[in-house]
Amino acid sequence: MKVRVDVMLKTGVLDPQGEAVRHALGAMGFEGVEAVRQGKVIELEVADGTSEDTIREMCEKLLANTVIENYAVKVLG
Repeated sequence: MKVRVDVMLKTGVLDPQGEAVRHALGAMGFEGVEAVRQGKVIELEVADGTSEDTIREMCEKLLANTVIENYAVKVLG
């Protein structure tokens, strides 16, 4: 079974990579980009029947820093 985990910094947490991208886009002539938030996508191939609770435990313990990041789990099939 394939699972996708999207991880993003929480609102209010400084995102220096996102700010660098926003600045670079402006320097390249792309106007109107007011904010950029950068995150990560993690795809897992897990055994069929792996519970969503187990996947969330993986996120809580390793894949996301829940102090500063939010995550969302999506089962792809």
